[in-house]
Amino acid sequence: MRSHPLRRFFVWTVTVALVCFGCYAAFAGQTSTTKKPQNPKEMLPPSLSSEIHHQILLLPFYSVFDSINFTLEGRQVTLTGQVVRRTLKENAEAAVKSIDGVDTVVNLIEVLPVSASDDDLRNAIYRSLYEDPSLAHYAVQNVPPIHIIVKNGGVALEGFVETNLDKVLAGTRASSIPKVLGVKNNLVVRAKGSAAE
Repeated sequence: MRSHPLRRFFVWTVTVALVCFGCYAAFAGQTSTTKKPQNPKEMLPPSLSSEIHHQILLLPFYSVFDSINFTLEGRQVTLTGQVVRRTLKENAEAAVKSIDGVDTVVNLIEVLPVSASDDDLRNAIYRSLYEDPSLAHYAVQNVPPIHIIVKNGGVALEGFVETNLDKVLAGTRASSIPKVLGVKNNLVVRAKGSAAE
């Protein structure tokens, strides 16, 4: 007995739809397995210098009142600068030692003396710099690029700014704070969009 043409058309349509769906599911399954996250070991590692810089920025309690610098000679890293907390000096050495490719760390970081008057100067200079409308945009970073180092009333500005005008303004603002004994403006002028500090 011959089936009705409409019924044959319906069966044929459903069959084609099922076949297409099966092909799509198989294809989707294949593509999902090819989009695995890239193995970190297969990714190109950042340069050693960039990794050291990155680890310094990630240190707990590293702030605008600290300045940590480094030099890299082969597999030896020499840390310099000034920090408010002794634990920060120790943590910096441990973090850098943990980096693949670093064999030796020479830690020459200076721990600044504890001083209530220096703390007052730090806070006053911070407000003077980062609340200035021309410099306020630097404050949006986790660790703002203008570092304020205070030792026995003397001030050093470390880090970088985008223009020479910003460098001069930062120095002027720091010098205007009462009880500041002197300001060394060591800020480096670095164009916007260039590598970070």
